[in-house]
Formats: sequence, structure tokens, C-alpha cells
Amino acid sequence: MTKATAATEVSTMPLQLVPHIHRATHRIGLYLAALREHGLSQGESHILAQLAGSAPATISDLHRGLAHQRSTLTSILDRLVERGLVTREVGSGDRRTFVITPTAKGRTVARQVHAHLVALEREVGKRVSPADVRAFLKVTAAVEDAAHELTRR
Repeated sequence: MTKATAATEVSTMPLQLVPHIHRATHRIGLYLAALREHGLSQGESHILAQLAGSAPATISDLHRGLAHQRSTLTSILDRLVERGLVTREVGSGDRRTFVITPTAKGRTVARQVHAHLVALEREVGKRVSPADVRAFLKVTAAVEDAAHELTRR
């Protein structure tokens, strides 16, 4: 199938991508709710998971990694700061930049969230092939790029 044929088929078929992505995202949120003793929202969980592997991080780093609107990201970070899970400090090299660093408590929770997501990915890995994963990453990147491009018009 050529790209043109695939594009034509996608444009004339009922929704086949977005509902599945939405449902999977919702299921991930429900899966993360198992960590409810921490009272984390899905957005808070994803930020902590990202910080588990790349802390400290600037707000720009988090924005690139999660694609949240900056106002949404700020609101989530406000809650994490209030709960003592992260600190937000003005960057030393650029006073317009904020650096986000997990506290000791935040690092513990971030590791738990990250481990919980790793367990999910491992379970998925038992059900699909490496080629399936590569194809999925290609499709989700295309969805993200198209959505980003269409919102900029």
C-alpha cells in the first residue's frame, strides 16, 4: 500500500485511530490510579515519571517531553510543589527559566510511578512483537505531528 493509498483510506474510513488512543490513555490513567495512596492525577504521575529519569528538568524540558500547555504544566507543578514532591527554582544561568527538582519524598514517589509504568510496558511487551512496538511508535508520532500541525493553522 502506498502512502497516498493509505492516506485516502484513512480519510474515508470511520475513526480508527483516535478512539483507540483515547481509550488506551484512559486505561493508563486507571492503571495509574492504583497508586492512589499518593493521590496523584495522571498528569502529576507523568511528570514525576519523566523526572525519575531526567531530574532536574526545566519547564521547557517537561513541556517537550509531555506536550502539555504551559498553563496546564504550571498548574500541575503548583500542586506538586504544594505537596512537597518537587521544588521549583529560578535557573542560575537564565532567570526566566525554572528548574524542577524532585524532593526526597518526590524521588521516592517518582521511582514508584516509573516502576509502575515499566511494569505496564513489560506486560505489553509480552503481547506484541518489537516490530509492533516500532509500528505503534511510528503511528503515534504521526498522530502527534499531525495534531500539532493542525492546531498551528
